Amino acid sequence: IAKEVAKLLEMKAQLGEDEGKHKFVLKTPKGTRDYGPKQMAIRERAFNAIISCFKRHGAEVIDTPVFELKETLTGKYGEDSKLIYDLKDQGGELLSLRYDLTVPFARYLAMNKITNIKRYHIAKVYRRDNPAMTRGRYREFYQCDFDIAGQFDPMIPDAECLKIVHEILSDLQLGDFIIKVNDRRILDGMFAVCGVPDSKFRTICSSVDKLDKVPWEEVRSEMVGEKGLSPEAADRIGEYVQLHGGLDLVERLLQDPKLSQNKLAKEGLGDMKLLFEYLTLFGITEKISFDLSLARGLDYYTGVIFEAVLLHQENEHVEEAVSVGSVAGGGRYDGLVGMFDPKGRKVPCVGVSIGIERIFSILEQRLEASEEKIRTTETQVLVASAQKKLLEERLKLISELWDGGIKAEMLYKKNPKLLNQLQYCEDTGIPLVAIVGEQELKDGVVKLRIVATREEINVRRESLVEEIRIRTSQC
Repeated sequence: IAKEVAKLLEMKAQLGEDEGKHKFVLKTPKGTRDYGPKQMAIRERAFNAIISCFKRHGAEVIDTPVFELKETLTGKYGEDSKLIYDLKDQGGELLSLRYDLTVPFARYLAMNKITNIKRYHIAKVYRRDNPAMTRGRYREFYQCDFDIAGQFDPMIPDAECLKIVHEILSDLQLGDFIIKVNDRRILDGMFAVCGVPDSKFRTICSSVDKLDKVPWEEVRSEMVGEKGLSPEAADRIGEYVQLHGGLDLVERLLQDPKLSQNKLAKEGLGDMKLLFEYLTLFGITEKISFDLSLARGLDYYTGVIFEAVLLHQENEHVEEAVSVGSVAGGGRYDGLVGMFDPKGRKVPCVGVSIGIERIFSILEQRLEASEEKIRTTETQVLVASAQKKLLEERLKLISELWDGGIKAEMLYKKNPKLLNQLQYCEDTGIPLVAIVGEQELKDGVVKLRIVATREEINVRRESLVEEIRIRTSQC
């Protein structure tokens, strides 16, 4: 019997349990999410503000494939390279999903021998991270990048990138923010004068980069304990990385006996002084902080680096504003294109990436808190009828409106009740109703109802498109 039972169980297993009733696990993959109409409406608002700023500054738009050859991405991200998604071998090509939009941009420039472009690119990127989705960190997310490539006079494009960040964050009304700036050369010069060996520059840099999240004591013990830096060198770094200020600090460091002797640091400080002069002319220095602890982890930065951080008061009694995290970042990367160019031709670049996901989660939370009703469509008018047997007339009228470029809807019923049609407008926020009735058809007019005030006016059929345009442009 046991043998027969085992045989039957095996057959059952081969057939598959509950054939045809397979239960799907209904969830999105870890670190991803769906966006419903409400979220997409909020997201589109943010994208529109960002794109209009990029266009205002004269940028062209490009797109690149979602995956690149693995070798294109390898070695460009320092310690973060472990977060790259590798794909299975597809017909002899080893591919990886793009990690950001900057490396593909550099590959695009080198491949097409472009030496001069101002471009923006908005697209999804992928990181095999342990996501903290509540803080807007995902494995699949959008980046909004603006970059200026080409040989120009120092700090003019860099200042424009900072102006763009200032415009976007002001426009989105996210609250108070600060843009921290530093320079890779100042960092490297500082490491050199503090006694950090060349081979440890990058790894010490990534420790310093954590200073916005953890206190100096923890960073110091990581440098000394894990990364083998001498305690004296760590203490010397500590004296510098806790400094932040404005043009006055740049001036002070230019007089610093140790830093001013270092060629790299001196160059960086000279450019920083120039940058502050231009930012003064743009009128945005009150939001800029020269911060020696800023060390953005990516390996490809060569000059100015910056990061925008949102500040919020925990409550009125807090003196010090608390940082909520980075919402934009960028910098100068003059060597990246040269890495791809067969002849090593360099194309200097500077760029900024707007952290749309974090911005989006802030906007989403804010809208939930305010309970503001958000429209998920842009419909201007609902074509309705007051009596039965007018479906053909509604179809004729809605077709005229569509052809005239009006965003119009109707209910998909032969004889809908007028009350239901009006209720639909209330629910979805449609501002106008165009009502066709037997009398109106005889008179060659359409009754236009303003949903908010319930006012009704008769409009001649031939003037309807124009009337709707005028009324909805005021909305």
